Amino acid sequence: MILKTKTLQNTTSPQAIAGQKQEQNVAFFLRRAFKDHPEILVINDFKFSFNDEVAQIDHLIVYPYGFVLIESKSIKGHVKVNQQQEWTRSYNNQWSGIPSPIKQVELQQDLFQELLDQNRLNVLGKFLGIKQGFGGRCWDHLCVVSSDAVIDRNTMPKAVSEQLVKSEFLVDKLIKMMNLRNKFMRVVNITDSRPYFNQEELDSIGQFIISQHIDGNNQASAVVTKAPEPLQQTQQQPQTQTTAQANLRCKHCGESTNYIPMYGKFGYYINCNQCTKNTPMKQTCPQCQSKNTRVTKRRETYTLHCQDCSFENQLI
Repeated sequence: MILKTKTLQNTTSPQAIAGQKQEQNVAFFLRRAFKDHPEILVINDFKFSFNDEVAQIDHLIVYPYGFVLIESKSIKGHVKVNQQQEWTRSYNNQWSGIPSPIKQVELQQDLFQELLDQNRLNVLGKFLGIKQGFGGRCWDHLCVVSSDAVIDRNTMPKAVSEQLVKSEFLVDKLIKMMNLRNKFMRVVNITDSRPYFNQEELDSIGQFIISQHIDGNNQASAVVTKAPEPLQQTQQQPQTQTTAQANLRCKHCGESTNYIPMYGKFGYYINCNQCTKNTPMKQTCPQCQSKNTRVTKRRETYTLHCQDCSFENQLI
């Protein structure tokens, strides 16, 4: 699921244009692979502040077992890394040193982990009276370079080589790295001791991350979601469903499309990207005005059910 797209900037320098193009290219591969996967959350171009420090993560993956931070680099030509993990690149047949993208993303990861740890109780809550945290989760990071780069892996330290990947191979690398098992196998497979987040925890983490994003207007960026096709009515459904409709919109600013579906302590709700406030999905039945309603989720479809008149309507 894509929680945040790449924020396009007005750039003029060739380096900045190439860098933005590379980030868009990586975002494209992530979108094609994971846009319909509810347990893999993708946040592109995430900028946050914590403890008087500011960091920007090009691409962030949140999945049941942990996190993957991705640094995009528009490196063309040849790339070399010596045994001291010092990076050099060739451009127009001239070699020059560059800062290590691996070290850069490590610093981002440290600050991001501190942000989560500081807010762990609000994000994850308690389980059986015990405060949950992010310790023991999988924390990985990668550097993704342009697909036309020439990488000299023969002289490169193995640890760096494993974290350096071309754009076209990123998804394959992520699938192998995440080693995502289905819900049943997580319970019965005793050899896999990795702690994992359930769907409610993933939704809460995603909401928290989006709420921490800062930009020029200090607002969360737009979410790219594709609403499922309306559910076909069955013969068992009352015909009155065609005469009423439950409209889902922000109760604070009236926004009806630009929001994020979330799950929290009091059930399903939406987080508005215009005013950043929350609105419950549960609402009065538009057919009989009863308050005896509930909201259910099936895959990416949210449906309002009335317990009094049996009215049902797809919200998202």
